[in-house]
Amino acid sequence: IYDRIAFAGVGKYNEYDQLRIAGIRHADLKGYTYSRDDVDSQALANQYAQMLGQIFTHEMKPLEVEILVAAVGFQPSGNRLFHIRYDGSVTDEDGFAALGGEAEAIRERLGAAYTPGLDLAAALQLSSSALAGPDRTIDRDQLEVAVLDNRDEGRCFRRLENGEITALMGD
Repeated sequence: IYDRIAFAGVGKYNEYDQLRIAGIRHADLKGYTYSRDDVDSQALANQYAQMLGQIFTHEMKPLEVEILVAAVGFQPSGNRLFHIRYDGSVTDEDGFAALGGEAEAIRERLGAAYTPGLDLAAALQLSSSALAGPDRTIDRDQLEVAVLDNRDEGRCFRRLENGEITALMGD
Protein backbone atom coordinates (compact mmCIF):
# COMPACT_ATOMS: atom_id res chain seq x y z
CA ILE A 1 0.00 0.00 0.00
CA TYR A 2 2.66 2.51 1.06
CA ASP A 3 6.24 2.71 2.30
CA ARG A 4 5.82 0.62 5.43
CA ILE A 5 2.25 -0.70 4.99
CA ALA A 6 1.18 -3.87 3.17
CA PHE A 7 -2.22 -5.31 2.25
CA ALA A 8 -3.28 -8.95 1.99
CA GLY A 9 -6.69 -10.16 0.94
CA VAL A 10 -8.67 -13.34 0.42
CA GLY A 11 -12.02 -13.82 -1.21
CA LYS A 12 -13.30 -12.48 -4.49
CA TYR A 13 -10.32 -10.96 -6.26
CA ASN A 14 -12.14 -8.02 -7.85
CA GLU A 15 -13.64 -7.04 -4.48
CA TYR A 16 -10.46 -7.02 -2.42
CA ASP A 17 -8.49 -5.48 -5.28
CA GLN A 18 -10.93 -2.53 -5.31
CA LEU A 19 -10.25 -2.14 -1.58
CA ARG A 20 -6.48 -2.33 -2.14
CA ILE A 21 -6.65 0.39 -4.79
CA ALA A 22 -8.81 2.59 -2.54
CA GLY A 23 -6.20 2.17 0.22
CA ILE A 24 -3.37 3.15 -2.11
CA ARG A 25 -5.26 6.26 -3.20
CA HIS A 26 -6.01 7.18 0.41
CA ALA A 27 -2.37 6.73 1.45
CA ASP A 28 -1.01 8.63 -1.56
CA LEU A 29 -3.40 11.53 -1.02
CA LYS A 30 -2.68 11.76 2.70
CA GLY A 31 1.08 11.45 2.17
CA TYR A 32 1.03 14.10 -0.55
CA THR A 33 -1.28 16.50 1.31
CA TYR A 34 0.44 16.28 4.68
CA SER A 35 3.54 14.15 5.14
CA ARG A 36 4.57 10.58 4.37
CA ASP A 37 4.86 10.06 8.13
CA ASP A 38 1.15 10.85 8.53
CA VAL A 39 0.09 7.73 6.61
CA ASP A 40 -1.01 5.43 9.42
CA SER A 41 -1.98 1.74 9.25
CA GLN A 42 -4.57 2.04 12.00
CA ALA A 43 -6.38 4.89 10.24
CA LEU A 44 -6.30 2.90 7.01
CA ALA A 45 -7.66 -0.22 8.75
CA ASN A 46 -10.44 1.87 10.29
CA GLN A 47 -11.31 3.28 6.87
CA TYR A 48 -11.52 -0.24 5.45
CA ALA A 49 -13.69 -1.30 8.40
CA GLN A 50 -16.07 1.59 7.80
CA MET A 51 -16.33 0.78 4.10
CA LEU A 52 -16.97 -2.92 4.70
CA GLY A 53 -19.38 -2.23 7.57
CA GLN A 54 -21.35 0.20 5.41
CA ILE A 55 -21.62 -2.32 2.58
CA PHE A 56 -22.50 -5.12 5.01
CA THR A 57 -25.38 -3.22 6.58
CA HIS A 58 -26.78 -1.34 3.57
CA GLU A 59 -26.22 -3.46 0.46
CA MET A 60 -28.02 -6.60 -0.68
CA LYS A 61 -24.78 -8.61 -0.70
CA PRO A 62 -21.72 -8.00 1.46
CA LEU A 63 -18.26 -8.15 -0.05
CA GLU A 64 -16.85 -11.66 0.16
CA VAL A 65 -13.45 -10.62 1.51
CA GLU A 66 -11.15 -10.70 4.48
CA ILE A 67 -8.21 -8.34 4.52
CA LEU A 68 -5.09 -7.74 6.54
CA VAL A 69 -3.30 -4.42 6.89
CA ALA A 70 0.25 -4.93 8.11
CA ALA A 71 2.67 -2.16 9.06
CA VAL A 72 6.28 -2.32 10.04
CA GLY A 73 7.56 0.35 12.41
CA PHE A 74 10.99 1.83 12.73
CA GLN A 75 11.22 -0.19 15.95
CA PRO A 76 9.64 -3.63 16.54
CA SER A 77 7.14 -2.05 18.94
CA GLY A 78 5.70 -0.14 15.96
CA ASN A 79 4.75 -3.29 14.02
CA ARG A 80 0.97 -3.64 13.62
CA LEU A 81 -1.44 -6.20 12.12
CA PHE A 82 -5.11 -5.37 11.56
CA HIS A 83 -7.46 -8.15 10.44
CA ILE A 84 -10.66 -6.77 8.87
CA ARG A 85 -13.57 -9.12 8.16
CA TYR A 86 -16.35 -8.85 5.59
CA ASP A 87 -18.71 -7.29 8.16
CA GLY A 88 -16.28 -4.47 9.05
CA SER A 89 -15.08 -5.90 12.36
CA VAL A 90 -11.42 -5.20 13.08
CA THR A 91 -9.03 -7.24 15.18
CA ASP A 92 -5.65 -5.87 16.21
CA GLU A 93 -3.58 -9.04 15.90
CA ASP A 94 -0.45 -9.65 17.94
CA GLY A 95 2.52 -11.34 16.25
CA PHE A 96 0.77 -13.29 13.50
CA ALA A 97 -2.49 -13.59 11.58
CA ALA A 98 -4.18 -16.02 9.20
CA LEU A 99 -6.86 -15.33 6.60
CA GLY A 100 -9.16 -17.55 4.60
CA GLY A 101 -10.97 -20.85 4.80
CA GLU A 102 -9.01 -22.76 7.45
CA ALA A 103 -7.75 -19.64 9.23
CA GLU A 104 -8.83 -20.73 12.72
CA ALA A 105 -6.97 -24.06 12.53
CA ILE A 106 -3.91 -22.34 11.07
CA ARG A 107 -3.99 -19.71 13.86
CA GLU A 108 -4.11 -22.50 16.46
CA ARG A 109 -1.09 -24.25 14.92
CA LEU A 110 0.80 -20.94 14.71
CA GLY A 111 -0.08 -20.04 18.29
CA ALA A 112 1.18 -23.37 19.60
CA ALA A 113 4.70 -22.82 18.25
CA TYR A 114 5.06 -19.04 17.81
CA THR A 115 7.56 -17.10 19.86
CA PRO A 116 8.26 -13.37 19.42
CA GLY A 117 11.48 -12.48 17.67
CA LEU A 118 11.70 -15.39 15.22
CA ASP A 119 14.18 -14.88 12.43
CA LEU A 120 12.91 -15.02 8.85
CA ALA A 121 13.92 -18.66 8.25
CA ALA A 122 12.21 -19.90 11.42
CA ALA A 123 9.08 -17.79 10.75
CA LEU A 124 8.85 -19.13 7.19
CA GLN A 125 9.24 -22.74 8.33
CA LEU A 126 6.65 -22.29 11.09
CA SER A 127 4.20 -20.58 8.73
CA SER A 128 4.61 -23.24 6.07
CA SER A 129 4.03 -26.11 8.50
CA ALA A 130 1.04 -24.35 10.08
CA LEU A 131 -0.44 -23.73 6.64
CA ALA A 132 0.05 -27.35 5.60
CA GLY A 133 -1.25 -28.89 8.80
CA PRO A 134 -0.64 -32.43 10.00
CA ASP A 135 -2.09 -34.23 6.97
CA ARG A 136 -0.30 -32.66 4.01
CA THR A 137 2.86 -30.96 2.86
CA ILE A 138 3.34 -27.83 0.82
CA ASP A 139 6.07 -27.68 -1.80
CA ARG A 140 8.30 -24.63 -1.70
CA ASP A 141 7.31 -23.68 -5.25
CA GLN A 142 3.67 -23.41 -4.10
CA LEU A 143 4.51 -20.62 -1.66
CA GLU A 144 4.30 -16.94 -2.44
CA VAL A 145 6.20 -15.05 0.25
CA ALA A 146 6.77 -11.36 0.91
CA VAL A 147 8.27 -9.54 3.86
CA LEU A 148 8.06 -6.11 5.41
CA ASP A 149 11.60 -5.42 6.58
CA ASN A 150 12.17 -2.48 8.94
CA ARG A 151 15.87 -2.39 8.13
CA ASP A 152 15.12 -0.90 4.71
CA GLU A 153 14.65 2.80 4.07
CA GLY A 154 11.57 3.96 2.19
CA ARG A 155 9.53 1.09 0.77
CA CYS A 156 9.95 -1.94 3.06
CA PHE A 157 7.92 -4.49 1.07
CA ARG A 158 9.87 -7.19 -0.76
CA ARG A 159 8.81 -10.42 -2.47
CA LEU A 160 11.07 -13.40 -1.93
CA GLU A 161 12.25 -15.26 -5.00
CA ASN A 162 11.91 -19.06 -5.15
CA GLY A 163 15.66 -19.46 -4.56
CA GLU A 164 15.48 -17.38 -1.38
CA ILE A 165 12.52 -19.41 -0.12
CA THR A 166 14.38 -22.65 -0.77
CA ALA A 167 17.50 -21.35 0.99
CA LEU A 168 15.52 -20.16 4.02
CA MET A 169 13.54 -23.37 4.40
CA GLY A 170 16.59 -25.62 4.16
CA ASP A 171 16.16 -29.38 3.82
